[in-house]
Amino acid sequence: MTKRLLRIFGPLILAAILVFAVLAMPMKLGFSHVSAERERQAAVSLSPNVLRGKHIKQEALKDGYVPFFGSSEWSRIDPMHPSVLAKKYHRSYRPFLLGARGSQSLTQYFVMQNIQNELRNKKAVFVISPQWFVKDGTRKDAFGFYYSQLQTTEWLTHFRRDAIDRYAAKRLLQMPVAKSDHFIYAALQRVAAGKKLTDFQRFYLQTRKNMLTQEDQFFSGIDLPSQNLNRVNQQAKQLPTHYSYSALDSLGGRLGKAATNDNHFQISNKFYHQGLEKELKTGHLKNFQKHLSYTESPEFADFQLCLDQFARLNTNVLFIIPPVNARWQKYTGLSATMLKQFDQKIHYQLQSQGFNNIVDLSDKGNVPYFMTDTIHLGWRGWLAVDQRVNPFLSKQQPQPHYTMNDKFYSTTWQQLPPSQLAQYRQTNK
Repeated sequence: MTKRLLRIFGPLILAAILVFAVLAMPMKLGFSHVSAERERQAAVSLSPNVLRGKHIKQEALKDGYVPFFGSSEWSRIDPMHPSVLAKKYHRSYRPFLLGARGSQSLTQYFVMQNIQNELRNKKAVFVISPQWFVKDGTRKDAFGFYYSQLQTTEWLTHFRRDAIDRYAAKRLLQMPVAKSDHFIYAALQRVAAGKKLTDFQRFYLQTRKNMLTQEDQFFSGIDLPSQNLNRVNQQAKQLPTHYSYSALDSLGGRLGKAATNDNHFQISNKFYHQGLEKELKTGHLKNFQKHLSYTESPEFADFQLCLDQFARLNTNVLFIIPPVNARWQKYTGLSATMLKQFDQKIHYQLQSQGFNNIVDLSDKGNVPYFMTDTIHLGWRGWLAVDQRVNPFLSKQQPQPHYTMNDKFYSTTWQQLPPSQLAQYRQTNK
């Protein structure tokens, strides 16, 4: 009976062992090369699989692509979009867009974990959306959608047992998706408590990381969407042959006017008619943001994770703070004072630690055709960004000098009322 069972199940067991061995062994597969066309697709795809993965991002960044961290603004592809301008005018860099709707600082921190070599001593661009900094911070379902066990195991195999990693572990434990793997969850609990991992946990995490790495090489490029690359190519055809700021600004004005002529908010007609128009007729959007605040949020500590990671890797970062559409802001009652206070608080967190490359566009919300909708940059907005991004990435920059401070993980800082910022700055000099 035993021999019969072995004859029946033996080949299946052997095949399972071989598959496990292939996935678990830390080896480079022969088909690991990523073609130039695949890199171009991935760089603008905004694909969740690319964001969660490792292999395609690594190969593209090694080939000269620059990480552009952010969220839903990258999907607003018009002729002035960073990817379009870089292609049309043959820039020395090509943006690799990292982020999509719902991705915030905590997601971006883990995205960085498996591209550390590609960030070390390099440059990056990071868009800070004020809308991230709401009372409850990142939505748990949104974080879960972009969560990557590969990135988590990568992080857990080299964590340092300091305040940064303890906070990251505690934050991750607050997310339901952290329980998707019992062994990873147990490891996170030890990291959060400042303890070393057990020998078994280290073995499991390394094995799991190897398996996920091989899976990523197998599957990350399958069904990679190409529609955004097609959009970039089509939009580039609208641009003049030679770069001219005045010509592009004029073009941006004409395109923006034609695209927003159905409403007095200067919101793109497409966005306006897809649902906003119907909502406006009910009247419930009038002053609905009157009590909304971006000044007290756990997002400030999540953002600090990204800053600390950049500092560890000596990454020179250009930060972009976009505005809110001023007409929409007035209609919804969103406080201009509050937005200014948010701006002051985020500036302090950046500049007190040596992050001085900041493109602050927060006062440009009333510039015609600067925004494409309520909160996202458009024609002239992207052109203003390009005025800073291009020289930052194309020319040599001074080395950053970061002086990091763990106080930005504290609940005191997260929930600091704007009225106390001046006093806080004085007592923390």
